Amino acid sequence: MIITRFAPSPTGRLHVGNLRTALHNWMLAKKHSGSFILRIDDTDAERSREEYVNQIRTDLSWLGIVPDQEERQSLRLERYDAAFTALKVAGRVYPAYETAQELELKRKVQLGRGLPPIYDRAALSLSPEQIDNYRAEGIEPHWRFKLNHHETIIWDDGVRGIQSFDPNLLSDPVILRADGSWLYMLPSAVDDLDMGVTNVLRGEDHVSNTAVQIQMFTALRQSEFMPQKSGLIKHPNFAHEALLVGKEGKLSKRLGSLGCDAFRDKGIEPQALVALLARLGTSLPVEATLDTISLLDTFDLSTFGRAPAKFDEADLDRINTALVHSMPFAAAKAKLPRGMDEDGWHAVRPNVSTLAEAESWWKLVIGPIDRIEFSEEDRAFLLTAVGLFVWSEHPWHDLTVKMKEKTGRKGKDLFLPLRQALTGKSYGPDMGDLLPLIGEDEARKRLIRASE
Repeated sequence: MIITRFAPSPTGRLHVGNLRTALHNWMLAKKHSGSFILRIDDTDAERSREEYVNQIRTDLSWLGIVPDQEERQSLRLERYDAAFTALKVAGRVYPAYETAQELELKRKVQLGRGLPPIYDRAALSLSPEQIDNYRAEGIEPHWRFKLNHHETIIWDDGVRGIQSFDPNLLSDPVILRADGSWLYMLPSAVDDLDMGVTNVLRGEDHVSNTAVQIQMFTALRQSEFMPQKSGLIKHPNFAHEALLVGKEGKLSKRLGSLGCDAFRDKGIEPQALVALLARLGTSLPVEATLDTISLLDTFDLSTFGRAPAKFDEADLDRINTALVHSMPFAAAKAKLPRGMDEDGWHAVRPNVSTLAEAESWWKLVIGPIDRIEFSEEDRAFLLTAVGLFVWSEHPWHDLTVKMKEKTGRKGKDLFLPLRQALTGKSYGPDMGDLLPLIGEDEARKRLIRASE
């Protein structure tokens, strides 16, 4: 069974790029009747906030993304300690004592010499006496994972195809800070193994991380950490999709305008965002649809492109408008103003781009409406309308036909004063649909009031 995961850090709000990653992982699992895990990567206790955890759940739920399982890394620290100990016994981790400033200086020197800024493994050359001196001074080390420089890292990426990395061109990653807090790499690999994750779909900015983690998977499986699971696949299937960019470039959690709250405030329907994100960056057309099943059926990593996908809020607005215009009453009902029935929805639907806008048009039916100051000529015209107004199966059609015959008016001169008298507006929903909703008595009152 396919098992995917979405692993956000609760250090800020999710932006639309994060939401796209979550959606694609959920779709990959659901298309194959698999399982989708929400894993909260909250090992950074200083920056993680419970309010962000709750917001992550709210945002995913709003989009219809329901996890089959939820995990918290902060509750799994013992497993990471066990993995670290096993790797230490196997000689795959080592302590390092350089400060951030010293490391930055090394990088600058290497770049100045035209060399890649790779960690030089100087810590492996420290003598026992030097290490004892650091300890005596109370200096705690950070810990690095020791890459196997004799084994090329290769995997068949679900989007990018065959990927090959020379480990000699990668730095041994820091996995444990001097203060005892974990970085992303090792806990993520441990979780993927423990939770049986079969497919990892994430942004292309993680490609080099994947190269490192593939060696971590191998080291963990060969260590005392999990001998009972030696029959597992070597590592999950990896796929790296092109990043989503906005008008101002790369997205980040700091761009709150591209988060769910902003979309909800604008009246964007969650199905519109799903329809856009599901296919943004693929060769498939983006369509305004309420049918999530059709999106699942057509989801295929082979359609994903390599070029960055641009998220434009104007595209989302257009999709939302198209979706609202095709939305049946049953789907819209819960968000429509009180008293609006199916006929009312069908009358105003062509004039709205969000469901919230239906309320302003519904006021044309239930009132009160704006008072228009008509010319003496138009008041006389409307007084004639009062005398000719007879309720029928098609009251607007019948009234305008009679008024045309009686007054000789046509076009705008015929229709506009009547619309203004009946709705207080110069534009709006089709009057043939709207007038029956206003009703005979109210319509007559409005015509009389306008003619006075």
